[in-house]
Amino acid sequence: MHDILTHLLPLVGAGLVAGFLAGLLGIGGGIVTIPALFVVFADIGVPHEWRMHVAIATSLTIIIATNSSSVWAHHKKGGVDWHVVKDWWWAVALGAVLGSYFAKMLKTAELVYIFATLAAFLAAKMLLPFDRWKLGENLPRGFFRYFNPGIIGFFSAVMGIGGGSFSVPYMTLYNVPIHRAVGTASLIGLVISMAAGMGYLVNGWGVAGLPAGMAGFIHLPSAATVAVAAVVMAPVGAKVAHRLPKKVLSIAFGLFLVLATIRLVSSV
Repeated sequence: MHDILTHLLPLVGAGLVAGFLAGLLGIGGGIVTIPALFVVFADIGVPHEWRMHVAIATSLTIIIATNSSSVWAHHKKGGVDWHVVKDWWWAVALGAVLGSYFAKMLKTAELVYIFATLAAFLAAKMLLPFDRWKLGENLPRGFFRYFNPGIIGFFSAVMGIGGGSFSVPYMTLYNVPIHRAVGTASLIGLVISMAAGMGYLVNGWGVAGLPAGMAGFIHLPSAATVAVAAVVMAPVGAKVAHRLPKKVLSIAFGLFLVLATIRLVSSV
């Protein structure tokens, strides 16, 4: 507990920013929390070989609380498409579980560059005047109806994010309005974080050398500290999101993707 009190300021700060972004953009906030957690875990003695695993797993646990608050805030404003999530949830969850188990086998640099490439195309879609650039008027049917959400769950689990970075641009490419895409992404992120978090918990159970306060790869004191701050700010972000014009929200999301990409590439 003393270790957490020593690092209270960066953890609370990361939680406040992550919560606001969760409500504003429909993301889980892992891009914000993972770097802060990685630094804190270095100071409290998490072995280097497991430090990123612990940061990702703890981030996913935080997203459960963050997105729960965000989903409720967006739902009250009619911004969640429950039909889409009822259709996708099992594919997203399956992808997330597989991603959490596969994470140990993947090289960080390869994942970062894959994410950066995807994010670059998605950022261009959100930032440039491509309002008419669509892949279809409705979300895919047939094979890709479930395959694409499964891929979103898989890579989100590997990267420790809530999936909004992928699911929001994906839905807007199929004519889903940006405000509804953001609200729906919050609920999709909740499914991802619960499924992937369980995978990281099981994967990390019994790993030697981890500090006290662990549940698998999840550091519970850090998760609780950041989650409280994030839950406070998520409704604020959601309220701001529904007051912003469509174009402003699209630009904000595009800028987020650019910054996230730069942060990830610079970490390699």
